[in-house]
Amino acid sequence: MVSTELINAVLQQAIRVATHSWEYGTVAEALLEWNDPQLSIWNNPFPHGKVPTLNVANVSALTYIKPHIRTDNITLVDGDGAAGDPAAEGIPALLIGKTDTAYWDAALRQEEHLVNDVPRWSNGAISHRENVAELWADFVYMVPPFLAYTGVATSNLTLLKEAAIQAKLYRDVLIQPSGVWMHITGPEVQDYELWSTGNGWAAAGMARVLATLKKSPYANKTKTEQASLTGLIKEILDGVIKLDTDESGLLRNYLNQTSWFGEISGTSVLAATALRVAVLEPETFGKDYADWAIKKMDVVDGHINAEEGDNKGIVTPAVNPLDWHDETPYTTGSPEGQSFVVLLHAAYRDWQKKHGGKRGD
Repeated sequence: MVSTELINAVLQQAIRVATHSWEYGTVAEALLEWNDPQLSIWNNPFPHGKVPTLNVANVSALTYIKPHIRTDNITLVDGDGAAGDPAAEGIPALLIGKTDTAYWDAALRQEEHLVNDVPRWSNGAISHRENVAELWADFVYMVPPFLAYTGVATSNLTLLKEAAIQAKLYRDVLIQPSGVWMHITGPEVQDYELWSTGNGWAAAGMARVLATLKKSPYANKTKTEQASLTGLIKEILDGVIKLDTDESGLLRNYLNQTSWFGEISGTSVLAATALRVAVLEPETFGKDYADWAIKKMDVVDGHINAEEGDNKGIVTPAVNPLDWHDETPYTTGSPEGQSFVVLLHAAYRDWQKKHGGKRGD
């Protein structure tokens, strides 16, 4: 088990290398889950059924993300053509917005833009891109958790359910016979292969929506949606575990292609998700899923640079976060990969608390 100090170094590297909208949002989520776990969606996100009013200066995730959020536009950041990515800032914007209405209003404009203005696939799935209907697995981590949280924040049960519906609509298009999802389909970009990080984005996003439903005042009114999400997450995890055959102990960048290297980004986010749902839905995700996740964590931990210096906390090998077809291992710090390692350790820490500190093996 690596030290808290080393995971803090991993997180600092994530902060250092993040430069894009979805990276900022994922770093903020890592900061929240690691530094303020009681506020995260997994623990007590809605005291008295409401979005909490916080002292922003005391919450590292919010002080980090606030300068990256704009309050004068229909989207929270420039998504560089992506409709889905700016939603990664949406939940922090709502939390900041409890004490600064400009951020609350900006978050609601972002939600309305997604629901009303963005193109849709033929089945009703909201596009990940602004100009054409195109579905990317990444979307499921950015948009449905934000829609669900906004549903709670605005007492909108329809929007809360829409978050779960969008996940199912994405699954229905991207699902492959192996039980895992292809990465992208659409008129401009296609990646029909089984990208491990894409499946991680999808499974982790659905787990966040599931937690939102279960922790919200609408838990009893969203049982159908909770069951749907649980099934969709299980489908991905079961498919991934069957394809977990690389001798490195890491998941391959493309899960079913033996020519690809095992890498830390997809491995970490999928293992984190397995631990989260093992706590959320223990009857469905029991000891076997936790055991698998902890074994993945132990492998990932062996790839964290623990040596003092500028590279302390860098986790390798990752896939190039801006070119998932790049066969050269990325060794300078993937912003999302670094964050996923922190999310994995935050999930493990919460899992341990639930299980009296006992490991799964």
